[in-house]
Amino acid sequence: MSAIPMTPWVTLLGQVMPDPAAANAAQVQSIWDFVLKGGPMMIPILLCSLVAMTVLTERLITLSRRKVIPPDFLAGLTDTIKPDVASRNEALAYCKKSGSHVANIFAVAIKRFGEPVELLEKHIQEAGEREVLKLRKYLRLLMVIGAIAPLMGLLGTIFGMIEAFQTVATSGEALGKTELLAEGIYEAMITTAAGLLLAIPVLIAYHGIAAKIEGLVGEMDRLTVDFIEEYAGHEFVSPVPAERLSQPGGNGRSDESVEKVEPATVAS
Repeated sequence: MSAIPMTPWVTLLGQVMPDPAAANAAQVQSIWDFVLKGGPMMIPILLCSLVAMTVLTERLITLSRRKVIPPDFLAGLTDTIKPDVASRNEALAYCKKSGSHVANIFAVAIKRFGEPVELLEKHIQEAGEREVLKLRKYLRLLMVIGAIAPLMGLLGTIFGMIEAFQTVATSGEALGKTELLAEGIYEAMITTAAGLLLAIPVLIAYHGIAAKIEGLVGEMDRLTVDFIEEYAGHEFVSPVPAERLSQPGGNGRSDESVEKVEPATVAS
């Protein structure tokens, strides 16, 4: 009895059975195997995933509420505001020491105390816009990665399918062997799956961070409005010594400093 030849496909009892070795080769055994089967386009997809993870970690640390709006900042600031010039420097030093985003906005307000309310609000609005730009730093990069990751995966799939069809077209034994085409398409689809696996969590993270920024901006706006309503007309004045107040004039200036105007003579 002659032995059954070992071919990739064995016909037994009228059924076509796959070769176990070929089946194991087609399966994804690990993440690294998944990457290798995806082809060259897996390299930029992996690089984008590393960048997205770095940006996400940095934003989550930077956008913690304690760094943006410290819980005891406003109470400590109001304790430093007194009706003298020295308290202005003390309040500015307090804001600089805090270094938070809301402290930078309040520092601009304190520097502009005594100005008309319209001009004060304009400067505060400009300072707020600068801080919002800092809060939204790197978010555009996350959006770009979420947009191009599926496209890179699709491009890798197209390259893989082109290679699969080319292999079948140039193979002399390809006639009737659909497994050659199926294997190529199977490996080509891996890049599409990898692109979607990257894009979906990145887009979710982008919108989650954007929502958190909107909440922080709204709270900073509320605190700033309350602060302006309470201290908009506040002025830091230099203390006037008591002996100067007792001088003639009642305002710290002697009557001798007032220039006397002689009546004009009318020519006849």
